[in-house]
Amino acid sequence: MARPTLLTSAQIEDALRELPAWKLDAGRIGREFVFRDFDEAFAWMTAVAADAKALDHHPDWTNSYRRVTVTLQTHDAGGLTALDIALANAMERHAAARGTRERS
Repeated sequence: MARPTLLTSAQIEDALRELPAWKLDAGRIGREFVFRDFDEAFAWMTAVAADAKALDHHPDWTNSYRRVTVTLQTHDAGGLTALDIALANAMERHAAARGTRERS
């Protein structure tokens, strides 16, 4: 399967307009999600893991109690691709369903 190509600066800017909580840093996008408690955070991570597997794309993330910090980039492409935007959007959908507190 062919891997996606790197996004242009304009494509990244367009995508981030639709993902306002996400921040661009050093060729990656990231944000922090805050949930009611650990169970909610872990349930979200489990749901996102299924989407990541389907995309064959996996986040760099950490969990501390009710907080999950995420960084996305397509490692084998060396930067941001459509896979990162697709996974960020999936994370946002799952977070909205769980009522996260907004963080960036």
